[in-house]
Amino acid sequence: MMKRDERNLSMLTDFYELTMMNGYLEKGMGDTVAVFDVFFRTIPDNGGFAIFAGLEQLIDYLKNLNFTEDDIEYLRSKNCFSETFLDYLRNFKFCCDVWSIPEGTPIFPKEPIIVVKGPAIQAQFIETVVLLIANHQSLIATKANRIVRSAQGRPVMEFGSRRAQNADAAVLGARAAYIGGVSATACAMTDRDYGVPAVGTMAHSWVQLMGSEYEAFKAYAETYPNNCTLLVDTYNVLKSGVPNAIKVFDEVLKPLGIRPKGIRIDSGDIAYLSVKARKMLDDAGYPDCGIVASNSLDEYIIRDLIHQGASINSFGVGENLITAKSDPVFGCVYKLAAVERGGELKPVIKISESVGKITIPDFKTFYRFYSKENGKAVADYITLYDEDAPNTDEPIEIFHPEATWKKKVLTNVVAKKMLVPIFEKGECVYESPSIQEIKKYCAEQIETLWDEVKRFEYPHKYYVDLSPKLWNIQNALLTEMNGKWE
Repeated sequence: MMKRDERNLSMLTDFYELTMMNGYLEKGMGDTVAVFDVFFRTIPDNGGFAIFAGLEQLIDYLKNLNFTEDDIEYLRSKNCFSETFLDYLRNFKFCCDVWSIPEGTPIFPKEPIIVVKGPAIQAQFIETVVLLIANHQSLIATKANRIVRSAQGRPVMEFGSRRAQNADAAVLGARAAYIGGVSATACAMTDRDYGVPAVGTMAHSWVQLMGSEYEAFKAYAETYPNNCTLLVDTYNVLKSGVPNAIKVFDEVLKPLGIRPKGIRIDSGDIAYLSVKARKMLDDAGYPDCGIVASNSLDEYIIRDLIHQGASINSFGVGENLITAKSDPVFGCVYKLAAVERGGELKPVIKISESVGKITIPDFKTFYRFYSKENGKAVADYITLYDEDAPNTDEPIEIFHPEATWKKKVLTNVVAKKMLVPIFEKGECVYESPSIQEIKKYCAEQIETLWDEVKRFEYPHKYYVDLSPKLWNIQNALLTEMNGKWE
């Protein structure tokens, strides 16, 4: 059973969420139904896709929303909130509908990955934490998957706790990295609370404290004979570290009939050192002894090491993974898409001088088309929520929402609705899978992507198109707004 976050994060919010809530209530708009979308605009590292993660933590947050008397007193002290509003918070009960895509799903810009529908006063309020959770874990899962793919089947371990920005970033970052494909983490709390396997052996300080490298290795092998991986670069990898490791393997493990797990190299020219170390281990009778590489690795360094013929069996990756150092902002946004007027939901749109920031209006869902021939994902299709599902028994013409002359006809495909109900009128109706199930699902979904979409440089741009009905609504709103300014 996974540990649930029982913290009350209700006051982890931007202050303007509270001032807007108070304003909605004061102006009689608290019960006005609104629809908000969560989506993102650009893929980190100029990649071809991202990975959604964090739904389990979002569910915990929404289940635990409440305001304490200390919260109420703090807000009263600001002298800008009405007593009516404070009473509303005192009796707060979440009652929105929420839809989301499952964790581990590959995602693309502009499509609604979370949809919230309910009283404006509540749907507005949850913006900050919804984005905080989705942005962080999706960022780390996406980065982790890039690194894992660069390793070409070799295990990657997450080693970043000490470089993460805070405790949650370390613990939940390791969780997200596991969803993205890493095999294990160095973070014990993530193992305890979320079931991500924790691994670890020794630091350079173990070697320095023991009097000599040989004594340090011998002590470790005697303590952990069945899981003996030795750090061989404290002094000199080839002249000292590997020879001492082999000596300990011969003297301690061989008499017990136990094979060594491996050695780890954490500095120097890892490609060169790993090749030389491999030959030394093989010549000593330990061809099954693995070599682990660490030291500020990322997807490009790992790819280059493999290209250069490095003899490495697995990788430990820290700061570049846990902080997504090369592109550390994911960029999910939370935008109003529809609002109830006269008893009906009406689409609304945000317009910008930047075309990429124009929102897609209305209450929506989306479908993913998969080829019947090979199971590959070929396009995503955003529709009105109550629009009929695409009829895949007939050819479907899709078109680029901005460059509308770019068209493609899809045949022999199946359509899968991607958003699933999470909350209905504030009650959770979704059971989160285990972390192992999420990880497996993520790997399976990534296999549905074409290799061209998975390229690190200049990946193929995946199609995300609008249904004609939705495009017409967006175009009509743009024309209407443009007319108001003329």
